Amino acid sequence: MNDLNDNTTVNVPVAPRERIAEIDTLRGFAMLGILIMNIQSFSMMSAAYLNPTAYGDLEGINRWVWILSHIFANMKFMTIFSMLFGAGIVLMTGRMEERGKSSAGIHYRRIFWLIVIGLIHAHLLWHGDILVPYALCGLLAWLFRRLSPGRLLWIGLAVVAVSSLLFIFFGITMPYWPKESVRGTMASWMPTAEQIAEDLANHRAGWLGQMAHRSSDSLKMETVYFVMGSAWRIGGLMLMGMAFFKWGILTGKRSARFYLSMAMTGLATGLTIVIFGLQKNFAAGWAMEYSFFLGSQFNYWGSILVSGGYIGIVMLACRSALLRGITSRLAAVGRMALTNYLSQTLICTTIFYGHGFGLYGSVERKWQIMIVFAIWILQFYLSPLWLKYFRFGPIEWVWRSLTYWKVQPMRQV
Repeated sequence: MNDLNDNTTVNVPVAPRERIAEIDTLRGFAMLGILIMNIQSFSMMSAAYLNPTAYGDLEGINRWVWILSHIFANMKFMTIFSMLFGAGIVLMTGRMEERGKSSAGIHYRRIFWLIVIGLIHAHLLWHGDILVPYALCGLLAWLFRRLSPGRLLWIGLAVVAVSSLLFIFFGITMPYWPKESVRGTMASWMPTAEQIAEDLANHRAGWLGQMAHRSSDSLKMETVYFVMGSAWRIGGLMLMGMAFFKWGILTGKRSARFYLSMAMTGLATGLTIVIFGLQKNFAAGWAMEYSFFLGSQFNYWGSILVSGGYIGIVMLACRSALLRGITSRLAAVGRMALTNYLSQTLICTTIFYGHGFGLYGSVERKWQIMIVFAIWILQFYLSPLWLKYFRFGPIEWVWRSLTYWKVQPMRQV
C-alpha cells in the first residue's frame, strides 16, 4: 500500500482532471490482485503461504488454485505496489518542490501517520500488514528522489539483490547451523500437528484471545522478517518505481509498441523462470533445505519481470476505448486503495477468525478463490459509487486530515 491515493501538494484535494489515471488504474489492478495471496494468510496458517504441503488439501482443483496463484500472483502485485509507492514519492515531492516548497515535512508526517495506521492494523486486526514495512522503507526512499532514472534503477536492483544473497547464503550454510536454529526454521516451514492445533485454536478464539498471537507475529514481521527480506525488496523496488515514473513508464507516456514489448518480454521471460522454479520445488518435495532458500529465488526474481509485463498490459488497456468501463472502475478502486486494503482485512477476518464465523483452517483453496472473486466484485462496484459522492475513501480522508492537521473537504461539489 502506498501514498499514491493522494497526489496533492497543498492541503486541498486534487481535482479529478489533475490525477494520473494510469497510476490510479494500475494501483486498482494491484489492489484487487493482492487478495489472491492474502486470502491464504487470512484463511490458513502462515506456513502454507510459502509451502503448499504444510497445510490443506493439495489435490485436484485445490492444487491448481495454488499453482496458478503462485505463478500469476505471488509477489507480483506487491512488486507493483512497491514501485507505485516510490513513484508517489517522486510525484508528490516534485510538485511541491516545483513551487519552491520543502517536501520533507509533509512527506515525513504522511509516513508517520501511515506507520500509526499500519501498527493499528497489524496488532489489532491482522499480522500480515504491509503498511508498516512500506512506511519504514519510505523514510529512506525519499532521500533518493532526485537521482537520475538510470542510477535509481541500478541502485534499486542492487538493494533488491541483498535479500536474495542473504537467502542463498543461509541456504548454503544451513548444514553448519546449530540444531536449535534448524528446528526453529523448520517449525515455520513444516509445523507439527501440535503446532497446527495451537495455530487453529489461536485464530478461532475471540478477538482478545487472538491478541497475543497476532501481536507476536506482527512484531516478527516488523523486525526479523523486515530486516532479512521485505526491507530490501520493498526499498529496492521503490527506487525502481521512481525510475519508471521518471521515464514515463507508469504514466502511460511511452509508445504502444514499448508497452507491448514490455508485456510480451516480461511475461514470457518471467513466467518461464517462475514455472521452472516451481517444477524444481515440486521435484525437491518442498524440502525446507532447498525450497525455503535456493528454491524461492526463481519466483523472487521472475516475479519482477512478470510485474513488468502486467504494467505493460495495464498501460495498453488504459488506451483502449473499449476497456474504458473496466479501467475507470479499476481507477476508482485505486483511488481508495488504503480503504479497500483495510476493508479486505475486515471482511476476511470476520469470515475466518473466531470473533466472526470462525472458518479459519477449514476452507479449501478452491473456495478461498471464490471469496476473492466476491470481494473483487464488491469493491469493483462500490468504489466508483462512493467516489460519485465523496472526494476520498474514508481512510484516505482521515490520513490526509491528520497529515495536514486540517479537516479536508469530503463531499464532491
